[in-house]
Amino acid sequence: MLETVETLIAKLVDKVEYPRATELFSKLSGGKRLRARLILAIAPEASTAPLLGAIVELIHSASLLHDDVIDEAQLRRGVPSVNATEGSKTAIMLGDILYSKAFSELTSFDPRIARSVAESVVRLSVGEMMDVAMAETFNTDRSLYLNMLYLKTATLIEACTYSAAILAGKDENAHALYGKNLGLAFQIVDDILDITGDEATLGKPSLNDFVDGKVTLPYIDLYEVLGDEEKQRLIQSHAKALDEEEKGWIKSKMDEHCIIEKSYAYARALCDEAIGVIGEDAALRAIIETVIQRSH
Repeated sequence: MLETVETLIAKLVDKVEYPRATELFSKLSGGKRLRARLILAIAPEASTAPLLGAIVELIHSASLLHDDVIDEAQLRRGVPSVNATEGSKTAIMLGDILYSKAFSELTSFDPRIARSVAESVVRLSVGEMMDVAMAETFNTDRSLYLNMLYLKTATLIEACTYSAAILAGKDENAHALYGKNLGLAFQIVDDILDITGDEATLGKPSLNDFVDGKVTLPYIDLYEVLGDEEKQRLIQSHAKALDEEEKGWIKSKMDEHCIIEKSYAYARALCDEAIGVIGEDAALRAIIETVIQRSH
């Protein structure tokens, strides 16, 4: 079924009828296709499920193209980003093409599905703006961070599971909660891996998020348990190039206070709640376990 999604993605891009866009898109790494996999797992019998999966993956690709411009990222999934090789203007315009094509195809679906996916992209864009604004200071507000994560990452996954449930005639609210929690857990694990992973696996230096100004859940958890002087040291390290001594201090404090375990436990609890609402669905259980246990 994923092969069908890949074929449909290529056809949608070809239907734009601009060879340069097709050429540039062909160089993008497809990634894990998590959103399409979720749709296919929930609605395996629905004839339009592969097309919806292709549409959502186009939207996700467009958002990543724009993210890379915002973050000035040189790599995406281990290969040079479009903005690095072709410039930011081209990356933005390619993203716009993918967004526009996805929305035009989305109009053929049930209005509830079209509205859910379209509104999730609005929220995604708001989340991206919040993420950029929050990087300007050291954020200690856990609820603000989690809301930003929901908007930036979880909302599109939530829309996928909700929409797929409509296609399959299943409980859309239960599946929406599953998608929301899965999306939050996915991003929290990603934030943890930025600290615990090695450069060879990550494709970037460890603690890169913190250097870029992102105060993710482990740093909020750490801040809450530090003394006043150590809190100031952590704040002073925010959004700066870190030498090995400072990286070592941050990691040692996280080890001392079992911060990674605490942040991971929160992600695990989200996954357990998600599993609880979808019952004995083996495919969705397997997907969420893959997310929580991944190492890259």
